[in-house]
This record gives sequence, structure tokens and C-alpha cells, in this order.
Amino acid sequence: MTPSRREVLAAAAVLPFVGATAHAAPIAWGETIQLWPGKAPGTPSRLPVGTVAQQSKDPGFNDRWLTGINRATLMVRRAPSPNGTAVLLVPGGGYGFLAIDNEGEEQARWLNARGVTCFILSYRLPGEGWADRALVPLQDAQRAMRVIRARAATYGVDPKRVAALGFSAGGHLAGSLATRHDERTYAPVDAADQQSARPDLAGLIYPVVSLAAPFTHGGSRDALLGENADETLRRTASVETRVTATTPPIFLAHASDDGLVPIANSIALYQAMLDQQRETEFHGFDKGGHGFGVRLPKTVPAAAWPDLFAAYARRLGVLPA
Repeated sequence: MTPSRREVLAAAAVLPFVGATAHAAPIAWGETIQLWPGKAPGTPSRLPVGTVAQQSKDPGFNDRWLTGINRATLMVRRAPSPNGTAVLLVPGGGYGFLAIDNEGEEQARWLNARGVTCFILSYRLPGEGWADRALVPLQDAQRAMRVIRARAATYGVDPKRVAALGFSAGGHLAGSLATRHDERTYAPVDAADQQSARPDLAGLIYPVVSLAAPFTHGGSRDALLGENADETLRRTASVETRVTATTPPIFLAHASDDGLVPIANSIALYQAMLDQQRETEFHGFDKGGHGFGVRLPKTVPAAAWPDLFAAYARRLGVLPA
């Protein structure tokens, strides 16, 4: 029996992963951008081997999980009628895999339909041999924002309307990008690194937020920081402790029946944003669970989040009116 996402995340099932259909394969499809022109920071002597694990038993429906991310990439998904807005999509997977369809491709489709150009981030996983594991995903996220802005003209993107949208552990990464965008995590490699890594809006959907509080998701914490990380490192990597006067607006959506990543994570960040008088919006739903992406029936309350996110982005001017 193929393990569910809940089972994999709850156990911090990270490496190696064997799924319903696991095989060596490229981990990028369609138009892609290599984030690093040479070796990525902290490259190990032996690169991980890219693997795709197909969770879906329906041949017409993809639900792929990626591991062995040996090259960080942006998968470009262009809108048929682009409106100048771009979104960096950050899939989750407990920092042990990337749910590339549920929290990448499927998100790009509804955003493309609204005129948004999407860049799906295939970021390196911290437990796959890279040096400075706690910084590896953030290095890729910062670099991704800078590359998008550096190539904005190529993609018809307004560099002042670039958002990040992350899910679960990807929400932790998008939140870390929003609160640590100006932290130097790697040495500049080219002119793109002169661009700002600050998103104009960060959307965090059922996010992991705290790595120190009792309600943390232990699997994500240990996959990012390593087991037995000290309290100082856990607090440093907790998004709610990093909110400052330069933190961009943050949109939060979470279900109170999330049995994997408690809604207390979003509440903690919402309170931290209020304490720092930063622009924020929080939607707590009584039903939805975890990992729902855009797959919920319309009768389930949390299914409303994409429209709410789009409305918030329009109010901020990130999406055109």
C-alpha cells in the first residue's frame, strides 16, 4: 500500500522515499530556469538522484512527489493572457519531498486562468547532503525571487508585483522568505543578485510556522534543522519570531481540523504581524484538513481560499483590479 502524505509527513519520511511508482527521472518539465549558473551553495561531492513518486492510481491524473533535487529550478507556467503579476509557487512536503502537482502545477492552473505568470520552485531538500542544511531552501527561494525580477521583462512581469505562495512546509519557506528576504544566505553569483528577494505579498496556506513552539510540526523541523537542533536555532528558524518593519503583507489560510499542522501556527504568525503593525489577513476554516490545495469540493469551507487570496492581492494592488 502506498503511504499517504499524512503518514509520510507525520513520520518525517524523508529519504529515501519509495512510492507507488518510484523511478529515476528528470525533476523539471516544460519551460524551466536553472537557478544557479554553476554549482549551488554547499554542493556535496555526490549529488542526490532525482526521483519521481507517482501517488495517483488514475492514469489521467498526476500526483507526483519529488525527491533528490540535484538542481534547483523554476518551472515556468505562462498565463494565456498575462496581466503582469507573477507568483512564486512553493510546494510543501515536510522538507522531505515536494508535492509538485497538488501544490505546484494545480495552483499554477487557477492562477494562469486569472492572468498570473507562475514560477514553480523546485528547491533543494535540506537532508540530501547539502552544507548548511538549515539555509538551503531559503537560498533557493531568495535566488528565485531575484531571478524572476531580473528576467521580468522577458516574461512580461511587473517586478513590483511578484508574490510568493507556499503550502505546509512550503508555507514555512515562503514565510521565511517574507521575513528573512534581506538576510545574506549566500555569496552573490551574478547581476540577478542585485535584485530584491522581498515578495510583494506572501500567501501561506496551512503553513508550518514555528519550529520552537509546542505546536510545531516535528517532521518539518527535524528535516530542515536536523534532529536535536538547539533551541536558539529552532527559534531563529521560526517565522513568527522574524517579523519586522520590512515584512511584506502576509495572507494566511488554515483549517481548524488540520490534524497534522495545527492552526496555532497561523494564529501565531497572525499575532506577530499584528504586534508589528504589518499588513495581514487570516482565514480560519472549521473544515478542510491538511494538504487540500485546490482539491476540496466547494461545499467544504476551506475551498474558498483561492478567491479570498485573489481578492486580497487585488486590494493590495499585486493583482490588477
